[in-house]
Amino acid sequence: MARAPLLQLSSISLTFGGNPVFDGLDLTVQEGDRVALVGRNGSGKSTLMKVMAGLIEADHGARVVPTGTRVGYMEQEPDLSAFETLGDFAASGLPEGERYKVEMVAEGLKFRPDAPVSTASGGERRRAALAKLLAEGPELMLLDEPTNHLDIQAIGWLEDYLRDTRTAYVLISHDRAFLRHLTRAVLWIDRGEVRRMEKGFEHFEDWREETWSAEDDARHKLDRKIKAEARWAVEGISARRKRNMGRVRALQALRAERASQIRRQGTAAMELESGQQSGKRVIEALGLAKSFAEKPIVKNFDLRVLRGDRVAFVGPNGVGKTTLLKMLTGELEPDAGTVKQGTNLEMAVFDQTRSALDFEMTLWDGLVNDPEMRVSGRSDQVMVRGTPKHVVGYLKDFLFDEAQARAPIGSLSGGERARLLLARIMAKPSNLLVLDEPTNDLDVETLDLLQDILGEYDGTVLLVSHDRDFIDRVASTTIAMEGDGRATVYAGGWSDYQAQKALTAPAPEAAKPAPKKAEAVKEAPKDTPKKAGLTFTEKHRLEELPGVMEKLEREIAKLHELLSDADLFTREPVKFAKASEMLVEREAALSAAEEEWLTLEEKAGS
Repeated sequence: MARAPLLQLSSISLTFGGNPVFDGLDLTVQEGDRVALVGRNGSGKSTLMKVMAGLIEADHGARVVPTGTRVGYMEQEPDLSAFETLGDFAASGLPEGERYKVEMVAEGLKFRPDAPVSTASGGERRRAALAKLLAEGPELMLLDEPTNHLDIQAIGWLEDYLRDTRTAYVLISHDRAFLRHLTRAVLWIDRGEVRRMEKGFEHFEDWREETWSAEDDARHKLDRKIKAEARWAVEGISARRKRNMGRVRALQALRAERASQIRRQGTAAMELESGQQSGKRVIEALGLAKSFAEKPIVKNFDLRVLRGDRVAFVGPNGVGKTTLLKMLTGELEPDAGTVKQGTNLEMAVFDQTRSALDFEMTLWDGLVNDPEMRVSGRSDQVMVRGTPKHVVGYLKDFLFDEAQARAPIGSLSGGERARLLLARIMAKPSNLLVLDEPTNDLDVETLDLLQDILGEYDGTVLLVSHDRDFIDRVASTTIAMEGDGRATVYAGGWSDYQAQKALTAPAPEAAKPAPKKAEAVKEAPKDTPKKAGLTFTEKHRLEELPGVMEKLEREIAKLHELLSDADLFTREPVKFAKASEMLVEREAALSAAEEEWLTLEEKAGS
C-alpha cells in the first residue's frame, strides 16, 4: 500500500503587493526525497519554502501534512532573544536529556554551544539554527542556504551527514557541488511556475536549456500563426464577414495568449573592463609571518603572483585567509617578511562583509555618492567605465527594477546586495580583482556569468571562497591554509589541490592479499564458516575506483592538451613546469588506482 506524501501543496496561489508569486501551484514531497529547489534570485524560492513550512499562509489552496509528520525549517534569521547561549536555543525543541544531539552536530558545524547569544555573529546564529534542525531530526527538512557561513570542512561534514541520513529534504543552495552530490530531483521556479525533474542537479542545466528551447520554438510558431491570421483578417474578411467572425475572435485569442506569456528574465549585463596593463609581476611575498594573540596565521610564506593568475585561498573559517589577502594587497603589515607590489596596479575589492554598502542609503544614492562613480553636476547619472549612464539604466543591467532604485539597500536580499556590490566594482577599470566570498547568495545563472567574465578578464584575480565548483572553474593556483601557520601552494583548482594532497599523504599499509580460494578451504576446519571476500570499506572503495580512474584520465588528457602547445614553455615556463609536474603525479595516481582496483577485483572474486 502506497504511503501518504510527507507534504502536499494543492492549487496554491499567493500574491505580494498585488503581484502574483504563485498561481495554482501543486507540489508533493515523498519519503526519501532529496530535492534541489532552484530559481533566479527573487523568483520566490524562500517564499515557497516558508509556505511548505507553514510559516506563510497562501491566499488560496491547501497544505496537507499527515498527522505525526514533523516538518523542520532552518530559519535564516532566528529569534534567539529568549536564550542565553546558542546551545540553549539549538536544544530548545529536544526532550530533556537529548542535548547531546546538539553537541554531536555542533562539532561538525563548528559552532560553540556555550557561546553567548549576545555576542554571536550572524553566521554563528545561522549555524545554531542548522544544528537545531539536524538535532531535532524531523521527517522532512527544509534547508534554505545551509552552507552560507560554513567553511569547506564544515560543508563536507554536512554533505556527508545529508548523504547518509534517511530523512527527506528540500534544499536551496548556491553551491553547485553540494547540490550535485546530494540531490535526486529538482524543483525549478521559473516565472511563477514550478517544474519538477526526477533527476539530480547535475542534469538541471541541460533540462533548463531544453525547456527554454521548446518554449522558444512554440513562441515562434505562435508568432507565425498570428502573422498569417492577421494578414487574412486584413485581406479576406470583407467578403465573408458573418461566416468568419469566429476566426477573428480566434485571432484575438491568439494575441491574448501571446501577450500573457511572461518573458524570461535575462542575465545581468555584467562586464569587467581591464585598466592599464599591470607589470608582469603583480605581487611578490618573501618570508611572510603573521600572528594574532600568539596564534600563527602564516610562517615563512613565499608567493609570486604574475599578471593573469587566478589565485584561490581555501581553508577553515578563522584560519586567516582574509588576513593573508590583506597582507598581500598592502592593507595589513606582516610581522616579518616583505610584500612587493608590481607597477600600475588598479585594485577593485569585493568584501564579504559588504562593508562598502551603507544599508541606510537607497540604491540610487549608494551609486551616485560613490566618489569614483560620481558625474560632476548630475544627480541622476553615474560614470560607468568612463561613460556617463543613467542610474536606473545601470541598475537594470544588474536585474534591479525601477521601483527598487529608491528602496534602502538594507531591504535587499543577500543575492541582490552581492549584485549591487558587483555593479560598483564593475563600473571602474581594474587590473587586480580581490574577491572575498563573492559567490554567497548568487543564483546559478549569475554564478555562470561571473565565471565567464573572470575567464575573459585580462587582469589578475585573488579569490577567497568555500564554493568548490567555482574554485575549480576559475582558479589556476590554490593556496591551502590548514592552521598553525601552514599555507601550501598547489597548482590548479580545488579538485587539483585534493588530488595533489592525496598523493603527498602517507600511504596506508597495503592490505594482505586474500588467500586463494582452494587454499583457504583446505586450511580451514570444516566447521569454520568461510569469510567474506571484501570488507564494507573495501566494497565501497571498489565501487568508487572506476570514477576516480575516469576523473584522472580526463585530467591527464587535459594536461596533454595543454602541454601540446609548442610555445607554452617559452611563453609561460612556470605554468609549463607545474603542468608537467601535475601530469607525472596524475599518471602515477592512475597507475596506483588501477593496481588497487585489480587487487580488490581479484579479492572480490576469490
